[in-house]
Amino acid sequence: MKLEKGEIILDSPDNKVLQYVLDNTNEGIHIVDEAGKTIVYNKKMAELENMEQNFVLNKNLLEVFPSLNEESSTLLSILKNGEKIKNNQQEYLNKSGQKVTTINTTIPIKVNNKRWALEIARDITDIKNLYQKIIKLQEKLYKTNNLDINNQYFTFKDIIGEDKKLKKVIEYSQQAAKTDSSVLIVGKTGTGKELFAQSIHNESRRNNKPFIAQNCAALPENLLEGILFGTRRGGFTGAVNRKGLFEQANKGTLLLDEINSMSTALQAKLLRVLQEGTIRPVGGKKDIRVDLRIIATINTSPVTAIKNGNLREDLYYRLGVVLLYLPVLAERGSDVFILSNHFIDVFNEKFNCHVKGLDDDVKEIFLEYSWPGNVRQLEHVIEGAMNIIGDNNLIKPEHVKPFLLKKDDNTKNNEEVHLNESNEIELNKSDSRISLPKKLNKIEKKIIIDALEKTNGNITRAARKLGLKRQSLQYRINKHKINIDIFG
Repeated sequence: MKLEKGEIILDSPDNKVLQYVLDNTNEGIHIVDEAGKTIVYNKKMAELENMEQNFVLNKNLLEVFPSLNEESSTLLSILKNGEKIKNNQQEYLNKSGQKVTTINTTIPIKVNNKRWALEIARDITDIKNLYQKIIKLQEKLYKTNNLDINNQYFTFKDIIGEDKKLKKVIEYSQQAAKTDSSVLIVGKTGTGKELFAQSIHNESRRNNKPFIAQNCAALPENLLEGILFGTRRGGFTGAVNRKGLFEQANKGTLLLDEINSMSTALQAKLLRVLQEGTIRPVGGKKDIRVDLRIIATINTSPVTAIKNGNLREDLYYRLGVVLLYLPVLAERGSDVFILSNHFIDVFNEKFNCHVKGLDDDVKEIFLEYSWPGNVRQLEHVIEGAMNIIGDNNLIKPEHVKPFLLKKDDNTKNNEEVHLNESNEIELNKSDSRISLPKKLNKIEKKIIIDALEKTNGNITRAARKLGLKRQSLQYRINKHKINIDIFG
């Protein structure tokens, strides 16, 4: 076997050996000779088409599949013109009248200087039915959402926190809302990427037009393409005229969530939309001009995504005209308390509770915790705690610990640092009557003062020396009412 001008050349085929090999593949394989008679028909193809191998083998294709003709059959088309057909959707009836939908790649082959045709098929009947259901549900959803568009979405007023990094991102986002440039929002799970996207839309000139969000990781490529670009009747068998999200979001904003989950082939088509402002529906022959703003999100570093082949570099430059990096909750210091109080207020009203806030021990736990799920996780922890809090008016450690993942290594190391350094401290005899919590507080205060003295009051260096986060040390300085100015 050899390849010549894009065609497969079989010098001396042994059909029995070939049939054995092809019967053990996961793709449907169908080969016809120059007269259209089936020479190879593997078990997988028989399963896809619900046919018996012996019924198809050595018979003319049109005899077995009467719904096909020389125009509609890809195998017969190849015999006629010799041009390869790649990833073509085909819909036809088997001998029992059952509809079969497949994605086919059909290749011309030469055997003893005669043209044969090879077809490799994947059954997508169930996928196509699922696709139709998803499209109808999404159309209904978007139509319903757009009826109440002014009361639907979040604004910048809904973004809670006083952290400087967060405030800076809000400032950049508000500036970006004044333009139509595309935006790429980078942030871990739960940091509020869609919250920022909706806020940008609502403060833009497009705020009275549709805002539509689509998670790119939720659907396979062939379904996502149809949902985004739409389909046109006649483009392939069974296709209907249906607007895609680009058309539905026209004049408004389209949010593409987890853009790095989109195939690179589809990313190339998205790049064309950004560059030219036009789309071509699946099966369509004409370009359609669209006017919309694209906001995309990614939950990992763009550099890493590009390096791993999950994000096209040219698309990154087009999307990242405005690039926003959302800080994780663990970097936002006392925002964890501001957000906790906000969620407590929300669930007090929802559950008819009267919780006043967090116990001091819970505050320390929250400061030390890494919050892998960020703000969303904090919300769930507060909700869970308030479901079991009973008559308590403060959330205590036993109310939150069941909902927190295991402490990370940094927290464990912090505890070891305290133990190691506290062993070197000698308690006065008068301390013997003091309760254990007060003794521990005195020990902690002395350790902090020693560290601040050695670093001349530099909180960052002192925190590093103690194995604490800076925000956690600042909290303890405030708790012990230590005057930082005396160490300068």
